[in-house]
Amino acid sequence: MAKIDQNVNVNTVSRISAGTYFRGDISSPYDLRIDGEFEGKLYSKGRVVIGESATVKGDIVCNDVDMWGKLTGNLFVKDTLSLKKGCTVNGGLNVNKLFVEIGSIFNGTCKMITDKEYDDVVSGLDYVRLSEAQKAKEADKK
Repeated sequence: MAKIDQNVNVNTVSRISAGTYFRGDISSPYDLRIDGEFEGKLYSKGRVVIGESATVKGDIVCNDVDMWGKLTGNLFVKDTLSLKKGCTVNGGLNVNKLFVEIGSIFNGTCKMITDKEYDDVVSGLDYVRLSEAQKAKEADKK
């Protein structure tokens, strides 16, 4: 059994705290935790955690998701989606691996995807291309 690295630098984890409402697109190379309300599109090269008090409306594209809250939208997960007891998902799941706890609610479709299918989805996203362009500009400044 592989050991999971639990050492995460807290300065590289973005957070939308409980009581916060955010609307728009987010693109990040790091992990993200949502405990408030988010509406829009989210792309992360890391793990996304949707806490118990979170409400998300929109699409999420990321490496891994741990979900306790509510989501209305589509998920594109390169590796593992974990639906935890008490979560509610209304939408489409496109995942490589799926873990579902008893007590989670899912209404929608589910498709198991390969790494190539995930990469094809990511390459077509405008907000991912913008993030890559911004990184290139920053690298040119150095």
